[in-house]
Amino acid sequence: MRETFNEINITPLTDIFLVLLIIMMVVAPLLDKQGISLTVPENVEQSQMDDKDPQILTIVVTQGDKYLINNEEVNPDILGTVLSQEIKKYPDGLLIQADGSSSHGAVVKLMDKARYAGVKAISLDQI
Repeated sequence: MRETFNEINITPLTDIFLVLLIIMMVVAPLLDKQGISLTVPENVEQSQMDDKDPQILTIVVTQGDKYLINNEEVNPDILGTVLSQEIKKYPDGLLIQADGSSSHGAVVKLMDKARYAGVKAISLDQI
């Protein structure tokens, strides 16, 4: 008569867990490197803010995807050049006021041109 084997062999199960542990140890450091790198604004006292008026360039994107700088229409082909010249007068950044029916592409194009022109701070507003 043959005896029955009543024990469970856990060696393959242990091998699987060790492989999963090694995979997690390799993948875990890579998960921290994803995402957007954001800078945290510095704390500024209110008295420092009251001493100077912010110098911000305002650009309006109209319904027909036209760009207005100082209430003058600017051709999209020379937008980058005009931005490079104008931003020197406004060191605190750029405010984009977009019409609700203007295209997303027009606003993104303006943001790209502004970054290329050296603008450090960009704010968006819907009009």
